[in-house]
Amino acid sequence: MAPRRTSSTVVRRLTGLLVAGLLVAAVTGLVKLGEPHVPTLSLLVLYLLAVLPVALIWGTPLAVVTAVLSVWTYAYFFVGPLHTLVPADAEDAIGLGVFLLTAVVVGELAARLRRAALVAERLSDEQSALRRVATQVAQGVQADVLFTAVTEEVGRLCDADLARMERYETDGTVTGVAAWSRVPVHLAVGERLELDGLSVAREVRRRGGPVRLESFAGASGTIAQEAQTLGIRSSIGCPITVGGRLWGVVAASSTSDTPFPASTEVQIAGFTELVATAIENTEARTELIASRARVVVTADRTRRQIERNLHDGAQQRLVSLTLRLQTTQAKVPSELTELNAELDQLSGGLVDALDELRETARGIHPAILVEGGLSPALKLLARRSAIPVRLTLRAEPRLPERLEASAYYFVSEALTNAAKHSRASVISVTTAITDDVLRVEVHDNGQGGADFTRGTGLLGLRDRVEALGGRFSLDSPRGAGTTLIAEFPLAGS
Repeated sequence: MAPRRTSSTVVRRLTGLLVAGLLVAAVTGLVKLGEPHVPTLSLLVLYLLAVLPVALIWGTPLAVVTAVLSVWTYAYFFVGPLHTLVPADAEDAIGLGVFLLTAVVVGELAARLRRAALVAERLSDEQSALRRVATQVAQGVQADVLFTAVTEEVGRLCDADLARMERYETDGTVTGVAAWSRVPVHLAVGERLELDGLSVAREVRRRGGPVRLESFAGASGTIAQEAQTLGIRSSIGCPITVGGRLWGVVAASSTSDTPFPASTEVQIAGFTELVATAIENTEARTELIASRARVVVTADRTRRQIERNLHDGAQQRLVSLTLRLQTTQAKVPSELTELNAELDQLSGGLVDALDELRETARGIHPAILVEGGLSPALKLLARRSAIPVRLTLRAEPRLPERLEASAYYFVSEALTNAAKHSRASVISVTTAITDDVLRVEVHDNGQGGADFTRGTGLLGLRDRVEALGGRFSLDSPRGAGTTLIAEFPLAGS
């Protein structure tokens, strides 16, 4: 692969020489036009019009060449004896020397201004790139999207030909998580590579800091051979450290013999810090979701265990006592009216207590949810609701237990909230599965105005949904009812 940067530098210099010659020729024409009207030596200053553009665009060396060319041209065409490069008059020679010195100084000042402008532009580009990445970190975009964005920003900012991000694995390999290239090559993402030879990833892990590799010539190893195949001449890499541990590396590579600027490590380090922050946020968020899911699952399991204990213990005991009381009452003579009346009251009290216990057990964890699934359990909820409920339920196979429980309690709490606060006359409950997502919607035609600041009910609903990695939305404009939507991912439930 051709060294792109070297060839472009040669073309740039040749272009500068050509432009310098054309500018000197153009100014010479102007001097020729002004010669009859202005003292010839005074027109020498016009050649600064050729020196300044060259200095601003191509730098001091070409500006010096342009100044010398200007002096030679002026001496050849306008200083006697004509058509020679050596002036006969000492005053003319001094004037030419003063102009040459002035032109060189002016060219150097212009070149410095140009360099300062380029530095300011690079700093602006770097800050803009960092802001773009920081915005994505703040928005919590998906990790693969952020990794790709960072890798591209690093590649472009460093004027590299290729850039990639790799993650260290526990088995001593690295996995490519993002790649960018301005040349037509394929960089595998998701592929594991052995650190068995020269590579930026191996050296970063060994040294624990930024590294530069000036050449892969003659090097062995999987990554070094890949670099040779791609025509990479040099690479630079910086570590990504997350929570005090080495997580990965960002590397930029060039197919040119020209080394990366000395400030490149500092530029890349700014991005690695943002990546580390994003990874820490993601890991903390993942752990929080997992922790919340464990809490929800444990609570549901406890509910179910309490329901079983009530059913198999106190409930069965009450049933047994009721039957024994009824058997005993049947043996009491009919003429003992007061005793029969007392026994009737006791029997009725036991039946009422049994009904209340069954109702309590259903509220804790309905047996029908375990035995029949989500749809039968929601139908039972609808029958018991204080407000009429319209159901639109899909005919689904059995879903994972914790997903059915979360969807059930979402609807149960939503119906309870509506009965307490909505002043609605009807509630609709809809379930559907689309794109591996269970969508549960509860809508009432009440007064609206519900929000998360009015108690913990809605917050509890949101926490339950998000604990399973789901999404919760609330739409409750005043006077237009309330809509609650929960979307539970089926994967991982």
